[in-house]
Amino acid sequence: MKEEVRKILEKHRYKIVGNHSAVKLCHWLRESLRRKRSCYKSKFYGIATHRCLQMTPSVAWCQHRCLFCWRPVEYTLGEKIDVPLDEPEFIVENSIRSQRELLSGYWGDARVSKKEMEEAYNPKHVAISLAGEPTNYPYIEELIEAYHKRGFTSFLVSNGMNPEKIAKVKPSQLYLSLIGYDEKSYLKICRPIIKDGWKRFLESLEIFGTRKLRRVIRITLVKGYNLEHAKKFAKLIEIASPTFIETKGYVHVGFSRLRLKRENMPTFQEVFKFAKILEEETGYKIKDKCEESKVVLLER
Repeated sequence: MKEEVRKILEKHRYKIVGNHSAVKLCHWLRESLRRKRSCYKSKFYGIATHRCLQMTPSVAWCQHRCLFCWRPVEYTLGEKIDVPLDEPEFIVENSIRSQRELLSGYWGDARVSKKEMEEAYNPKHVAISLAGEPTNYPYIEELIEAYHKRGFTSFLVSNGMNPEKIAKVKPSQLYLSLIGYDEKSYLKICRPIIKDGWKRFLESLEIFGTRKLRRVIRITLVKGYNLEHAKKFAKLIEIASPTFIETKGYVHVGFSRLRLKRENMPTFQEVFKFAKILEEETGYKIKDKCEESKVVLLER
């Protein structure tokens, strides 16, 4: 990738893997090791936070430049990965190696137990969601399969810009990010670099609703943009027919601070109110919540 982009990512503690992938330690992995505080995925779905590998096979390639994204989307290199493609097995092997390198300093931290460090060195969950759009990697199905062969469970988060991949991928849990409640709000918040983004998303939404696996609709809520329109999401959720819905509040961190104000960050109470309206409109019921992460889980 471009040297300028590589330097920016490395400055922000991304470990570049091969030509187009990356690993970064999740905030909650560090919190789990040092302070025994687990992430909401642990609370909702039972994962071991300190054994989760956060990665992406397309760190700088995405169809969106979302306002709320904490990543440096201004340096997005486009939709197609235009560097030599690495093989899935290479990415898996070196993502694990990179995770261990990033973790190595924690061996000397008195707050971290040796047992949990040994477990962290052998991750068993992969969150394919770090940056970019993972399904832009042409071999995403094979990548997921390669992780599964090593005993991993997988969480794949997609923006729905590649409907043909939404139809084929088989992660343990498939996420589809639902940000805009109509085309106008989608264009305003997601700022696509392609012309047919909303059309692609609607196609993915239809396909998503037919998949026979665990599926999650994630709605990132930005005050002044989509937080105030809970009822307008109901029809789209009906099409998606997800297993779960996560309503999650935008957090004013990272590069998003260049695009949004702190006032755009909703409180947990506002996120919960949004979830309550969805509950009334969709038939899904609030199952759990995590105030620290400002996220509410709904289930049919």
